[in-house]
Amino acid sequence: MRLLKFERRHGQVVPGAKLGELALYRGEPYALCLEFRRHRRKITPRAERDNLEPTIRGRRGQMIIRAIVAASLLLPGLAAGNPALAQKQGGTLKIYHRDSPASMSILEEATLSTSMPMMGVFNNLLLYDQHVAQNSLQAIVPELATGWSWSEDGKELSFTLRQGVKWHDGRPFTANDVKCTWDLLTGKSSEKLRINPRKAWYQNVEGVATNGDFAVTFQLRRPQPALLALLASGLAPVYPCHVPPRDMRAHPIGTGPFKFVEFKPNESIRVRRNPDYWKQDRPYLDGIEWTIVPNRSTAILGFAAGKFDMTWPYDVAIPLLKDLKAQAPQAICEVAPLHAQRSLTVNREVPPFDNAEIRRAMALSLDRKAFIDILDEGQGDIGGVMLPPPAGVWGLPPELLTDLPGYGPDVEKRRSEARGIMAKFGFGPDHPLAVKVSARNIPISRDPAIILIDQLKTIHINGELDPVDTAVWLPKLLRKDYVVGLNLGAAAIDDPDPVFYTSYVCGADLNVTRYCNPEIDKLIDRQSTEPDREQRKKLVWEIDRRLQLDGARPIIFYYRAATCWQPYVKGFTIMVNSIFNGWRMEDAWLDK
Repeated sequence: MRLLKFERRHGQVVPGAKLGELALYRGEPYALCLEFRRHRRKITPRAERDNLEPTIRGRRGQMIIRAIVAASLLLPGLAAGNPALAQKQGGTLKIYHRDSPASMSILEEATLSTSMPMMGVFNNLLLYDQHVAQNSLQAIVPELATGWSWSEDGKELSFTLRQGVKWHDGRPFTANDVKCTWDLLTGKSSEKLRINPRKAWYQNVEGVATNGDFAVTFQLRRPQPALLALLASGLAPVYPCHVPPRDMRAHPIGTGPFKFVEFKPNESIRVRRNPDYWKQDRPYLDGIEWTIVPNRSTAILGFAAGKFDMTWPYDVAIPLLKDLKAQAPQAICEVAPLHAQRSLTVNREVPPFDNAEIRRAMALSLDRKAFIDILDEGQGDIGGVMLPPPAGVWGLPPELLTDLPGYGPDVEKRRSEARGIMAKFGFGPDHPLAVKVSARNIPISRDPAIILIDQLKTIHINGELDPVDTAVWLPKLLRKDYVVGLNLGAAAIDDPDPVFYTSYVCGADLNVTRYCNPEIDKLIDRQSTEPDREQRKKLVWEIDRRLQLDGARPIIFYYRAATCWQPYVKGFTIMVNSIFNGWRMEDAWLDK
């Protein structure tokens, strides 16, 4: 046996590792391998392909598992002998924030502006492993739950719960808190959420039953294997039964590694270390502070000057990255694909946009490659409803996109067809169609809206930019107080269920275009129930293509962006297929 170092991020399979080498989890600043000369590891092809943790089988696998346990016992000694490997307690992590959110209640908000700062205040029943970059069912680990099991018919999901956990106000956590949270989310509670963006996630949940203080069962109307994926999202925290939703908006109480301190709108958000956290020796940080700086150039200058330890996640656009690195050459920056896209959002109830042909003309006008080239120097991705591969697990392959409206390579041919449609309804160079194009008043939404306006002009639609503050953006969409919009959407989970049920089924709360096709709804239910992964993927692809053919909500492109941090910031992982799920921050620490 010998100790090895490698440069890959910890917690991942290392493609170049020799047979028998295993990645341990918590070594910083680099991970560790232990080599066992006489034993071979077995990695499933899927684990190899997805860069996930290996699946270990058989007697040899059992020997390796024992070796991992033994090695984990050696880690404290290794860390003590090498100060470079020892996480340090203390310090406040300083991050700039891009805008001022409407509230601090994760369950009532739909943007990262709330969920990122507040994720460390809470815990989930389950959580995506915070050190595995690609979210998947295989990366789910227990948190407030200690274990789970399915009934034979797949209609009951039971959890045993962690004991000895306390809310930040000292009250004990029990199974009743889990029941209260999902009664609130499914509308069964006497208390009501002001806005419930993810109610559609749980439409299949018949109820939640408690069995004593430390066991709960989710009772489903039909089998839904992906429910685990929903429960592991950063947008599925457990709320306390004894605190009403109105109080959670201004001063949330959780069980997580950090306690909420204050939110000063348009100024700052602060959390501090929870000294009574149920995980021993966590978190490492004394606290985290977000300073609200709406101007991105000002914020990046502050980071380069050392005022901030970290940028807002995924906020550094590709064209800005070179300048940032020139100003702060010591910074570590990671460009990642993320399950976030810009889409063309059209209010189908406002004439003439209630006409399917007009909407089709708008889709035909899109030059997706131009968006990517202008905004991200060619580093974006073109796809349908689901995040395209390889980062995405469920996305349409390129060969299934090219025949869909607005995806063909001949942009001018498509626009000529679109102008013909517009002319049929009386619109042309002498009589253009005037419309306001709404977008959130932040660069990553506002900038592509300007390009959209320019492209719509090619088919005689004259758009005027309508910038909207983040705090009122979602209520504006829900009231249908818009005509045409450039929406910045980010799926919480790379799984079809939350994407389809939240934004595309008839009557879903976040189906802001009011698209409705009962046949598609039936297909969505079929894919949700399907246990075979490959059969489910075929159904998902069929649904995705039909949504694009219907012009439900044309996806313009998926963008990539960088997150940057100072080299002394350690212990977190940038995720590649969700922006919402990697911010518990209990393992983050400052090496200074």
